[in-house]
Amino acid sequence: MKTSKAARLLGLILGACVCVLAGAAETGAAKPKAAKKATAAEPKVPAETIVLRSDHATAHVLADVVKQYQQAKLGKVELTPFSTISGLDAVHAGTANIAGTARSAMPDRAEEQGTNFFPIAWDALVPVVEPNNPVNNISLKQLHDLYLGRLTNWKDLGGSDAEIGIDGVAPPLDGVEYSTRLLLFHYGDQVVSVPRLYVNVDKLEEDIALNAHGIGMSTLSSAGHNPKVKMLSVEGVRASTATIADGSYPLYTVLYLAARDDDPHHAEVAKFVDYTGSDTAKALLRKHDVVPYADASMLIDKQSERTAFIDAHIHAAASAVASTETPVSAPNATAQALQRVAPTSERTLEAKDRAERAKAEKEAAKTADAH
Repeated sequence: MKTSKAARLLGLILGACVCVLAGAAETGAAKPKAAKKATAAEPKVPAETIVLRSDHATAHVLADVVKQYQQAKLGKVELTPFSTISGLDAVHAGTANIAGTARSAMPDRAEEQGTNFFPIAWDALVPVVEPNNPVNNISLKQLHDLYLGRLTNWKDLGGSDAEIGIDGVAPPLDGVEYSTRLLLFHYGDQVVSVPRLYVNVDKLEEDIALNAHGIGMSTLSSAGHNPKVKMLSVEGVRASTATIADGSYPLYTVLYLAARDDDPHHAEVAKFVDYTGSDTAKALLRKHDVVPYADASMLIDKQSERTAFIDAHIHAAASAVASTETPVSAPNATAQALQRVAPTSERTLEAKDRAERAKAEKEAAKTADAH
């Protein structure tokens, strides 16, 4: 009897051990499945991000394009608005992949050599004032003299008897300032009389909105969407997409993306640059009152005519001046612009030749002056 009870007790103990071991085996077998499931759920490595450092004038126009590009999962672009020079210098140094710039290349500047400028849109340079300012129009001659400090009172522009306060953007070679001076003086780095300087066009517009006697240069894409400032017409023509496209507004300008062929993410950069010419991107650009570059490529052939028109309203004997003082940056920008629209056309080859000759003539002039 005692032996029988002992045997049953031993059987119960052995049975319990078998159950525990079986449970442990089942638990151990489940672990690899759980690990495999967790591995499958791990997120994919994100696509490489390209850095786009832009001046504010160009960033206004590109923000929606960048957003749509990312939403379409075409790539990742980090847009950082700052200044024209910071973007171009960052591309040169390799700390940014693309620069957004409201001006063409400055050929003599070492940091911009080897950088390609890709035109994306036509914008307009516009004088802006406080909305209650009675002046509605300014001539090219008046704008020229204003920058040189020769015009100082609003009464000379048909306004009140008050001193004119002219604003500008402080960072050197700013896109808007450079492009304006290039058109008015033939030199984007022309020294001017601008006493009040701001870090970018956004801050400039903020000051103009509060300054009854202020004036400064901005862009249609920016000021046209800011009810706190008023744009002046130039030579009786108001800036609009229509007057940019037909060339009747004299101070139209080009917005660019700038990048280098030796950038480590050249393929991703090229992909984004190409996207700015797509139908989707063009529709977004038009919302900012700019004209997609390819939509008004005929303006490229109007550069000499436009230069002569501006000079005729500013200088005497302008035709002679225009033929001898046109800076290298003008034919160089034309050549780069045509390169994007029609890289193998006869017009492009002729433009490249003019740019090379203009550069050689400028170098020869420098050498002569040195002696």
